[in-house]
Amino acid sequence: MAEQIDPVAHNRAAWDREVASGNEWTRPVGPEVIARARAGDWSVVLIGYEPTPRDWFPAELDGAVVLCLASGGGQQGPVLAAAGADVTVFDNSPAQLARDEEVAAREGLGIRTVLGDMRDLSAFPDASFDVIVNPTSNLFCPELAPVWRESFRVLRPGGVLMTGFLNPDERARAYGEGGLIEYSHTLTEQIGGQLAVGFVLTHLVAAPHHADATARYMPGYFATRAIKPGNDHAASTARAAASDSSR
Repeated sequence: MAEQIDPVAHNRAAWDREVASGNEWTRPVGPEVIARARAGDWSVVLIGYEPTPRDWFPAELDGAVVLCLASGGGQQGPVLAAAGADVTVFDNSPAQLARDEEVAAREGLGIRTVLGDMRDLSAFPDASFDVIVNPTSNLFCPELAPVWRESFRVLRPGGVLMTGFLNPDERARAYGEGGLIEYSHTLTEQIGGQLAVGFVLTHLVAAPHHADATARYMPGYFATRAIKPGNDHAASTARAAASDSSR
């Protein structure tokens, strides 16, 4: 692109417009979803409409400290909070965060919201979280290495990073005047980048894109689960999970 654009400011404004226009990823969950989550019947997505496997989460979610990274919109965060987690939602769009605040107020949920760029988690001390949930969103970020470094830093030893991302393509795209800017990232950046900062990959899944013509021929989405080692138990758990997933 010829002109210099601040991607954070540009996509912040673009996502706020997406909220105003009713984009499906900006529509908060309803009371019935929260009621089911409180009863133990819950799921969240990382990629498309695919529920994230429950065994990717801690066996006991109650009290787990969870960061929903670039995950505003009133969807993942409120569900996990209703299921018992201590949830912080971090997002680049004030309007997306307002969706989480809306559900929290309606349902009496204790959700913290923080505005910012996913490459900079300096709002949080080291080892703050047990789990990071990062649904498909890093395509709006121009570089991933800082995202993985910061995610590793703010996780506790044994903590889990779950992230979804698109099958890489060859270009950065902007959708119309003032539209969202998307960035392509290679699998080396996506998966290799996690490994480079110290994560241990335990699971990898692929799924067709829910709204793309390529769905008949190739996966459009990938999701990964990785652990931050730091003690013998965390490392052995990661190895066991990796072994199970390869069978």
